[in-house]
Amino acid sequence: MTSSSRDDHPGKSLGLPATGPGSIAPLSRRVGAFVTDWAAVVLLSVAFFDYAWWSTLAIFVVIQALFVPTAGGSPGHRIWGLRVVRRGGGWVGPWRPLVRAALIALVIPAAIWDENRLGLHDLLAGTAIVRA
Repeated sequence: MTSSSRDDHPGKSLGLPATGPGSIAPLSRRVGAFVTDWAAVVLLSVAFFDYAWWSTLAIFVVIQALFVPTAGGSPGHRIWGLRVVRRGGGWVGPWRPLVRAALIALVIPAAIWDENRLGLHDLLAGTAIVRA
């Protein structure tokens, strides 16, 4: 193993640390955050919309659009110690969470990842999920 391969880590090309706060979030926490958010969305959909398919997706998008720009992540992200940040720094703004949520709802973009563990939804939105 060369020294350069030991120093490589997801997020290195983005200027993110290998571990600790600000490092790329591990898959286990991302899945946990998604399951937490989805459980909440399903409960809201059942309670208020008789579990209509469109309501589940709409509630998911609304939660993402409200919480990501204001709290730094959805309730699931925050519970699992994650936050959504804009690549390059600064506020994520109102449109990035909408783009991310819409692409996650399509499923396929969230299943395609790059070497930095960024899903296609994050690449297109200009965001990354990091440890808080």
